[in-house]
Amino acid sequence: MSKRVGDVLTAVRRGRGGVSVSHNKNTAEMPVERMPVPEKVVLSMQQHIGVPCTPLVKVGDTVAVGQKIGDSDKYVSAPIHATISGKVTAVGDIKLANGIITKGVTIESDGEMREYEGIKPPVITNKQELCAAVRESGLVGLGGAGFPSHVKLNIPEDKEIDTLIVNAAECEPYITVDYRECIENAENVLKGVELLRDILGFKQVIIAIEDNKPKVFEIMKEIADRDNEAGDTIKLMTLRSRYPQGAEKMMVLSATGRKVPPGKLPADVGCVVINVASVAFIARYAETGKPLVSRSITVDGSAIREPKNLRVPIGTNIGDIIDYCGGFKSEPRKIISGGPMMGIAICDTDAPICKQNNALLAFEDKKDLVKKERDCIRCGRCVDVCPMSLMPTLIERFARVKDADRLKSIGVNVCMECGSCSYACPSGRPLVQYMRLAKQVLREESAK
Repeated sequence: MSKRVGDVLTAVRRGRGGVSVSHNKNTAEMPVERMPVPEKVVLSMQQHIGVPCTPLVKVGDTVAVGQKIGDSDKYVSAPIHATISGKVTAVGDIKLANGIITKGVTIESDGEMREYEGIKPPVITNKQELCAAVRESGLVGLGGAGFPSHVKLNIPEDKEIDTLIVNAAECEPYITVDYRECIENAENVLKGVELLRDILGFKQVIIAIEDNKPKVFEIMKEIADRDNEAGDTIKLMTLRSRYPQGAEKMMVLSATGRKVPPGKLPADVGCVVINVASVAFIARYAETGKPLVSRSITVDGSAIREPKNLRVPIGTNIGDIIDYCGGFKSEPRKIISGGPMMGIAICDTDAPICKQNNALLAFEDKKDLVKKERDCIRCGRCVDVCPMSLMPTLIERFARVKDADRLKSIGVNVCMECGSCSYACPSGRPLVQYMRLAKQVLREESAK
């Protein structure tokens, strides 16, 4: 059982492994600033885990903000909406920041930001209507995973779910958009929590926050206290500040003491975990019916002239965002989409922001250098810090020789690619890359 310290719960159980990282939350006290409307946006049809969307518009069409321009009839997918008003100038292949080639729609702005006339608040009285509304909103996990939210909330009838965990940990260094969401939009967080609780029947809601965010605690405690008349179902929980505390399986273990088995989901142990920004968005969508057309991102790093938290239309060019932050103050050695631990290095800023992108980081030559790779010294630190109890060096060995049977037997697929092993390795081994290579070996074997 968790323990209550005053009016705040402490973690039920500590997860294994993890690393202590420098937080570098340089933009924590910078309010989210709305970026001016860009001259054009490029909207990828692949902004979520699952099946890409098919464009619903053609070159020459006039579109308005919130109009659906891409969709799929597959369940694991999420529609795409126009994020500015204007004219469609291109429909075809585009390249994303991670190098993936996919279909995209380019819209040139008319400067008006006209809203689509079909926007109206959804009717939500039961689970089916809730899931349908969330799907229509285009919401995917805003914490970075990009999993379609309606799939997560459509709890199977055979699952006994009793706990909603609102993930406000934000354990990745530099990123502060969830922190700002809690401070600037706390009322929406409360409304979203109450809506999900009432419609889906959660017996308890745990808002989980790392212990290095005292301002968020103060604000969220006030929100939780308002729920006393409704049975005190919303609780605040403090988590030790240790990466990767914000990972779903780690969060479930810390908040409830329940361990999610390999290959299973939080729903299999009675929990649903949802990012705090996603909860706040659901509340806004329920009131306005305006779909997901913009998101907050952190722009930071030693090479950025003016770090900021920004609200940008989805599809805005990465280079334009960096220019709005004063550009580079020195030549960047590395640019990352996402956080430094789980983000993806990019080599071209001429690419659009997608729904799941929560940060842009750029680092200069003299700082944040990659460790020089040397031979493994068999120190075992990678094993000690792995939250999933894996043996990264063994996985590296089997990945090199493409031994699919052994990779499967040692459970490489449960790796969440958190980067703790690479961070702890004194020899600079690219262990996360070997994890990904190992998973690719298994995919190729299963395709035979």
